[in-house]
Amino acid sequence: MSSTSFEQGLQLHSKITSSGELELSLAMVPTPTPGENDIVVRVEAAPINPSDLGLLLGPADISAASASAGEHGPIVRAPVPPAALKGLKARLDQAMEVGNEGAGTVVAAGSGAAAQALIGKRVALAGGAMYSQVRVTDARQAFVLPDGASAEQGASAFVNPLTALGMIETMRMEGHSALVHTAAASNLGQMLNRLCLAEGIGLVNVVRSPAQAELLRGQGAKHVVDSSADSFTDDLTAAITETGATLAFDAVGGGRLVGQILTAMEAGAVARMSEYSRYGSNTFKQAYIYGALDNRPTELSRAFGFSWAIGAWLLTPFLQKIGMEGVMRLRAKVSAELTTTFASHYSGVLSLSEALDLTNIAAYARRATGEKYLIDPSR
Repeated sequence: MSSTSFEQGLQLHSKITSSGELELSLAMVPTPTPGENDIVVRVEAAPINPSDLGLLLGPADISAASASAGEHGPIVRAPVPPAALKGLKARLDQAMEVGNEGAGTVVAAGSGAAAQALIGKRVALAGGAMYSQVRVTDARQAFVLPDGASAEQGASAFVNPLTALGMIETMRMEGHSALVHTAAASNLGQMLNRLCLAEGIGLVNVVRSPAQAELLRGQGAKHVVDSSADSFTDDLTAAITETGATLAFDAVGGGRLVGQILTAMEAGAVARMSEYSRYGSNTFKQAYIYGALDNRPTELSRAFGFSWAIGAWLLTPFLQKIGMEGVMRLRAKVSAELTTTFASHYSGVLSLSEALDLTNIAAYARRATGEKYLIDPSR
């Protein structure tokens, strides 16, 4: 290593005990010695994504959380329902590293030329353990940020941008021509809206409040429907019929929303039929659930014929499907449009210690659209 000032650093750990308790804490961990092709990154920004909360908080009852003082900062404990422990056997009593992505400055490197060339560069990373002051990774996994881009701008350069691009790629690969997206006022939803506007793709944005609808319309969205409106069903059906959308990506998961979207798709397809069929339309309708903002069971009314499917969609398997060449193509687009199409906005920036404050945990655990938080481990 070409520097000795980053030999250790704080790291946020999440542990669920076999006795049924979530424990969040900070630990001082030694920095691994970088291999020939490794870089050492001082992490300066890492977002709290919904996908991070699944590991960070798990199924714990955060409303019953308590905090005490630890050696390196607060220790937070919260009860985990006994029924949930059965599905957590593989992670019980293990201190898990958290944080899917982030950005920072390369402060040291192994002896390899490619790694040495990155010293002093600001880079984005993905791959876990980003709620850490220091992160060591293979230089080939680093995404060098454009000149002038801040760590905050680059912190969300992987998950949301590649997910938005992946949705459009999936649409094309599977032969659809327009999309429906829920929780559409999120950072990801705003990115997807900008992409679809630029490429002339029909997009039905489903939001949960008039304010979110106004936000997207102010950004040029053509089809915005508010699930809190009395006219939601009619509005959804009209927008889907107009766009011809037969593919949906749902961030909510629980409740009736997926079924309502498929029903609206079927209504649009039936309206185009010239002959009645007791089995409904033969237009294929696909809904992918990619989030869990609502943990209730998914309810289906089955009012959408017999040509449909519901599945799960995750970014990592999708990237594996398109291969390295496809991934590099998408990353090049993200790099070129990082501060425009793929810009992210945050409600607040927290230090590692502040991320374990009970008030802050309650805020980011709500997973409220438009209330995304960033952790800056260097603070």
